[in-house]
Amino acid sequence: MSKAYFINKVLATTVVGSYPVVKAGGLKSLFDPLGGAVETAVSDQIGAGIDIISDGQIRGDMIGAFAGKLPGIKGQEVVGKIQPAASAITAADTKYAISKFPKVKGIVTGPSTLAHGLHISTPMYRNKEELALDLAAALVVEARSLEAAGAAVLQIDEPILSTGVADLATGKQAVEMIASSVRIPVCMHVCGNIANVIDEILKYNVGVFDFEFSKNQANLDIISRRDLTGKMLGYGCVDSTTDTVETVPEIRKRIEKAVEYFDPKILLIDPDCGMRMRSREAAYWKLKNMCEAAKEVRLAL
Repeated sequence: MSKAYFINKVLATTVVGSYPVVKAGGLKSLFDPLGGAVETAVSDQIGAGIDIISDGQIRGDMIGAFAGKLPGIKGQEVVGKIQPAASAITAADTKYAISKFPKVKGIVTGPSTLAHGLHISTPMYRNKEELALDLAAALVVEARSLEAAGAAVLQIDEPILSTGVADLATGKQAVEMIASSVRIPVCMHVCGNIANVIDEILKYNVGVFDFEFSKNQANLDIISRRDLTGKMLGYGCVDSTTDTVETVPEIRKRIEKAVEYFDPKILLIDPDCGMRMRSREAAYWKLKNMCEAAKEVRLAL
């Protein structure tokens, strides 16, 4: 398979990344209070049948987890020139996941989303666009660390791009700075309604575009009228905003709808967004049912 089709399985399942934080007790938790939560996230994803797992993104929200480690940032204030972190931010948890499972995605919060989650308190940066480009340069180091750790794919999370707030040209430059720094396939996740941004988004040089289709069903009609030649599509088919668990038949219907429009070989099946805000039980069963639904559609092809 080509670089873009990095997993040799039709309708392979994956996650957008985050999982509920389930803290463990005992002596081990004194040294790493969130280590047990990483273990639970990895174990639950494997148990649910996910084909490409994550480390669970347990260590913090998507802004704080990265911004808190980058020199030039204090809290949510940019106080100086952005520099790469002194050491890899997420590679240790990614390595743990890889020790338990062969296919793991490394994940970084996108430069534009990070920039718009921070407040500029220095004359070093005139605007969010300048900030985003320096954040991208810093995240190149993180991306390479994840590749070196053995990640099968790198995901860049850019939810801000669907809102119309971020400059899409700068976003493209920033994302491609990171994507071009690694040899593994790169996925970009953009949630929300993509109607107003899709034509610009599809110009980004990444191998996989990941969108939400459960909560934003209109996205399917929008993307079905675009040319995805040479690209894969992450197909969000489980609602991440509620603890209500969709049944296998419900999810199967959503996947079958996607197969009407797209070659199933280019589809990756996942939830709309991360599961961090869900209960552990809801997150697990959403993933479990999603995997079963994908299996049923796969067998019926």
